[in-house]
Amino acid sequence: MLPLLVILTVALLGGYLLREYLSFETLRDNRQALLEFRDANFVATVLVFMAVYVVIVAFSLPGATIATLTGGFLFATFPGALFNITAATIGAVGIFLAARWGLGERLAAKMENSEGAVKKIKDGIDENQWSMLFLIRLVPAVPFFVANLVPALVGVPLSRFAISTFLGIIPGGVVYTSVGAGLGEVFERGETPNLSIIFEPQILLPILGLCALAALPMVIKALRGRKGA
Repeated sequence: MLPLLVILTVALLGGYLLREYLSFETLRDNRQALLEFRDANFVATVLVFMAVYVVIVAFSLPGATIATLTGGFLFATFPGALFNITAATIGAVGIFLAARWGLGERLAAKMENSEGAVKKIKDGIDENQWSMLFLIRLVPAVPFFVANLVPALVGVPLSRFAISTFLGIIPGGVVYTSVGAGLGEVFERGETPNLSIIFEPQILLPILGLCALAALPMVIKALRGRKGA
């Protein structure tokens, strides 16, 4: 339980102590200093930014969305999206490993050796791991923290989790990074960014299309099972 307790403790303390610092207002007030530091130390800025992003995600601290916007603001949509997605994936792997070392291996073993409904749920997840992993990443309503924990608790292999995380968060990551890339104009107008843009039809419908594509193997498998029955 120690890894999970550490993450929970840091998350609670960070949520209380850092919330006002990891905010849009902080980015707005320090934007010029950040741009000047980036221009003078580009590689160092990339490394520090990604390290901070990894810590935010790994310890479930507030500010992941602001970090994504900052990546776009500092590095444009590309390579900002690449930096954001890579750092988010590394942080997610950190939570995944902590959960697996803490509870995941034991829980997965118990589910594997159980009978009845629990075993059926475990088998259903195992048979459709790729589809399930992509779905929980693509669906905007699934919290990122939950999408990191659940795979660890059902015995998903690390490599499969990492690959599906990196690829699955690309659509949302690119959208929010592009919003961050336009923050200069937003700051000039004295406005706040539109973070609900991902739910607008021109953005949401393609993501839902990807969700349907990810779910297609499960649908085909279910239909084949019914025909076989």
